[in-house]
Amino acid sequence: MPKKPLLEFTDRGIFCSKGNFYIDPWKPVDDAVITHAQSDHAYWGHKRYLAHHLSKQVLLYRLGEINLQTVEYGEKVIKNGVEISLYPAGHVIGSAQIRVESEGEVWVVSGDYKVEDDGVSTPFEPVKCHHFISECTFGMPVYQWKPQAQVFDDINAWWRSNLVNGVATVLVGYSLGKAQRIIQNLDLSIGKIYTHGVIENTTQALRNNGVLLNPTERITPETPREEIKKGIVLAPPSSVGTSWMRKFGPYSFGYCSGWMAIRGAKRRRAAERGFVLSDHADWNGLVSAIDATGCEKVYLTHGYTASFTRYLNEIGFDAHEVHTLYGNEEEEQTEGQKIDEILPTERAGGSQ
Repeated sequence: MPKKPLLEFTDRGIFCSKGNFYIDPWKPVDDAVITHAQSDHAYWGHKRYLAHHLSKQVLLYRLGEINLQTVEYGEKVIKNGVEISLYPAGHVIGSAQIRVESEGEVWVVSGDYKVEDDGVSTPFEPVKCHHFISECTFGMPVYQWKPQAQVFDDINAWWRSNLVNGVATVLVGYSLGKAQRIIQNLDLSIGKIYTHGVIENTTQALRNNGVLLNPTERITPETPREEIKKGIVLAPPSSVGTSWMRKFGPYSFGYCSGWMAIRGAKRRRAAERGFVLSDHADWNGLVSAIDATGCEKVYLTHGYTASFTRYLNEIGFDAHEVHTLYGNEEEEQTEGQKIDEILPTERAGGSQ
């Protein structure tokens, strides 16, 4: 009789029957190990949560008073004889790969990851394993990122140009990960960073966790519009096309996303400028990360799973496509509206 795999793909999430826990489950379970705090990996309703300590305040902000245990990278936790440890994923602040070991068999669940050091998140660290569970959000050759410094040179030059032209600058990016990366890499000699409430709340939650980030100022009804025009506005995707954004007019609107690499993506989002900046690994990053694990098998959970699986098998990997509910990260069309309706400063820990 064949040996039961240490991890299985179920209708609730990735399950370790021997340890009796799930990794990033999307239905309520007793014990959940969380790779990171974005909305497609960290769901409400589990009895107990385990995550990296830098995810703590964001998880509490987003999910409320949950039963949460946090650990450092490399720290070991034993559940029913199964060893769990977390390693940097480089995706967003506090993101982790989950290493699971029992009787010499090692699995790694990467969650989401990128291999470029963004200067904000703990850089990605390859983890040797027998089985590697990977995303492939941008698993096509067309997705190859420029160095981050080049992208921010373009963003800062665009901001300066808008100042010269007398228009406000509005830049859109996800509230967890992208926003903090932008905050740390803007040229603050140009002006102040103004933030939408969702981004400010998330950023403050990270500050409450001890993360040092550049200063930002929440936009309120009292914030002078002329002062906003001298700075740059960071906004979540939920704000695009809303009256909140329109009140800054005239403005130039930019969008930060890996999808900007595809012709037409900028137009579909009604952006004047599209900046190719992603918190996921590009094509080369995915291949190099998977190769660095030395894994015997790789499982692809979301993204271009079918085509990337074929490619990996063609170049000698034993790759398998699996179906999960990951990939719709930061659905802030819903999240942003909901959070701002329910006392955002209190949800973020009351220290705004």
